[in-house]
Formats: sequence, C-alpha cells, structure tokens
Amino acid sequence: MPRYRRNAAILAKIETTYAVDAAPTGAQNALLVSNLEISHNYNNVDRELIRPYFGGSEQLAATRHLEISFEVELAGAGTAGNAPAYGPLLRACALQETVTAGNRVEYMPRTAGQESVTIHYHMDGVRHVALGCRGSVEIKMSLNERPVLAFKMLGLDGGASAQANPSLTLTAWQRPLAITDPNTGDLNLGCTYSAGALSGGTNFPSRGLTINLGNDVKHIQLLGGESVEITGRDTTGACALDLTAAQEVSFRADVNANATTTLGFQHGTAAGGIVVLHAPAVQRINPKYEEQDGIVLAAFDLRLLPSVGSDELRLVLR
Repeated sequence: MPRYRRNAAILAKIETTYAVDAAPTGAQNALLVSNLEISHNYNNVDRELIRPYFGGSEQLAATRHLEISFEVELAGAGTAGNAPAYGPLLRACALQETVTAGNRVEYMPRTAGQESVTIHYHMDGVRHVALGCRGSVEIKMSLNERPVLAFKMLGLDGGASAQANPSLTLTAWQRPLAITDPNTGDLNLGCTYSAGALSGGTNFPSRGLTINLGNDVKHIQLLGGESVEITGRDTTGACALDLTAAQEVSFRADVNANATTTLGFQHGTAAGGIVVLHAPAVQRINPKYEEQDGIVLAAFDLRLLPSVGSDELRLVLR
C-alpha cells in the first residue's frame, strides 16, 4: 500500500530543557505550512581498509542532524495582543517575544538566552523527532504574493518510529491578506517607531520587501555536548522603489556615503491582522535597475544594522 507525500504533519513546541523532547501534540502545537522539506544529514566515517582486492569499505554512522525547511503564512493572531501560532518558531530563531496584552506582540533579535523547539515531523505513518531545533527565517512580502515566513531549522536526530499521523487542530492559524495596494502601505524611510505604530518619514511606492534574518546556525559536534547553536547574525534585505530622477540621484549619493536610514513597512488593515516591520539603521547598497511593465524601478540590497545592539529588526503584530 503506497504512502503519500501530502499526508504529512508537523508539530513544534518550545523546550523547557534543551534537547529534551517537549512532546508537542496535534491539538496544541500543529503547524500550517507549505513547501515542506526534510533531510537527514549524516557525518559518516569511511573505514578505508587496505585489502588484497578491489572494493569499498563500509562507513560508520557518526553524528547526524535534521534540516527542516517550510513556509508559514504571515498574519496576525486574529486578536491584538495574542501571540501567533508561529510564535515558537520565531523564538527558536533567536527572536525575543514581548507581549503587550490587548495591544501588540513584538519580536526582536536576541544574542543570549536562545530558545529551542522540539519538532515532530510525520510522514504518512512515520514520526521523525528533531530535538534542540534552532534556525533562521526570511520574511517575504512581495507585491501580489501572500506574505510568508520561510524557516530553515536544524535539529538533533531524536529517532524515528512507526506511528499514525496525529489529528491536527489548526484554528489558531489566520488567513493572510495578499500584498496589494489596498492591503499594504508604502515603504517608509526615515520613520520612527513607538508603541506599535510608525510615524513620520517619507513614503515610496515599491514592489514590497524581503528581509533575511541571517542567523548563522551551526551543528556543534562535541563529545557530551552536541547541540545546535546560533553563533552569529547578519540581517539583509532587498527592495525596489518607484523614484523620481532627483530621488534616485539622492539615494545613490547616500549609497556612496554609506548613509543609513530607518525603514518601516506595514501590512494589514484591521486590529488582530496588522503586521509592522521596523529597522533603525538600514544601509542601501548595490543600486540597480529593475523593470515592471515598462516602468523603471530603482532596486537596492539592504543591510539591517543594529543601532544599540540586538535591535536591527522589529516585527510587530497588532
């Protein structure tokens, strides 16, 4: 009897103790994902035996880890001040979750005190366990697309077993709004952020925004100390703007002068479904032209830099 690729389920739960199975359940911890991929990475050791005949030697299975990637839709929790269903994943990407009850939830980078999740990945009757998972995330908010968070997680191999797929409760997951002019604001440069809101600055029509948190995630292989660690972060992004000739010349002067500016972007129209991005020190680099329907756009790569430390990006849901 065949097993089906679409008959998959994935669960994730914050660990109380690192790499100790947090026992996620389908009722409380189910993820609603797309583009799901899993790979088992083995560091095998070749015996390289010398014998009086041709032929290979067996390899010894050594350390191994799992790499799990998927996308989740970026939307609010449905109620302002409630953490979203994908909150544990952001926390496992070294983002600090701060809840202001009844108003907003904010995620900002952290260096110390990194959290981790246990992931259970079911493939039509086989359950794979990934322990101590940490990772990185890319925020994709491009014109005429659905907003998504693209996660790439690494975890220690906790084994596999034959188990029926769990029943999933997915009611906490909210339907997103497409990135369109009615649903999404202009890209704002020079704005300030306070208590969930952007103010000031200059708005520019754009094709949206992508930001890659850029965590450096390593599988650390030590006797008695195997783990997955985030050892660095280099946050980058990209945008394409509709600029006047004078604005383009001014932007290119900023690029040549290594100037930084604040950046803000808001998506969503109603409380419980609003997503705000803010960065306090963004450098525009590598200017180039892009074309859309015969219109020329000025495109830039972005470097999101810390201002006072662990603040290069703020993701706000309200």
